[in-house]
Amino acid sequence: MTMTPISPREAKRLIESGAALVDIRGPDEFARESIPGARNVPVTDIDRMERTGAPVVYHCRSGARTQANAARLSAAAGADCYMIEGGLDAWRQAGFDVAKDTGQPLELMRQVQIAAGSLALLGVVLGFLVGPGFFGLSAFVGAGLMVAGITGWCGMATMLRHMPWNRRMAG
Repeated sequence: MTMTPISPREAKRLIESGAALVDIRGPDEFARESIPGARNVPVTDIDRMERTGAPVVYHCRSGARTQANAARLSAAAGADCYMIEGGLDAWRQAGFDVAKDTGQPLELMRQVQIAAGSLALLGVVLGFLVGPGFFGLSAFVGAGLMVAGITGWCGMATMLRHMPWNRRMAG
C-alpha cells in the first residue's frame, strides 16, 4: 500500500466520513497540542496499532516525520492511508481546531535544544570572560549532540525526562 498526501481540508472531510486520525508524534508533543479526536500512536509503536479496516489519516507536526516513515505507516494501516501535507502546522494554518494544553511541559526535544544551546553559549561566554577552560563545556555539549545523532540515545533527554516538571505529562 502507498500513502496519499492530502490537504488539511481533504483530511477533515475524510475524518468526518469515518477515517481514523492518528498522530504519530511522541506523547509529550501530543499532550501539549493535538487535533481533537486524534489518537496518539507514536511512530516507534506503530507496529502495534490496532487495525480497524477504516481509512487512516496520519499526521505529525510538519509532515516530515510522516513522510520519512510512509512505508512503515502504510504497512501498519491495513487499509487506505493518507498523510496530512504539512501536518499539524498546516491543519492549524487552515483554521481548523487544535486542542492546546499549555500547562503541559514543553516537548522534550525543545527542552534539549534550549538546554544544549544555553550550555554551549555559556561555555563560550565563560571561556572568553573567565578562562579558556570553559570552552570545554561547549565541546562537551557538542560531543553529546554528536553521540545522540549517531546512536539515537540522548543523555540530556534522558535526564530531562526525569525532571519534576516533566512528570506532569498526560499519560
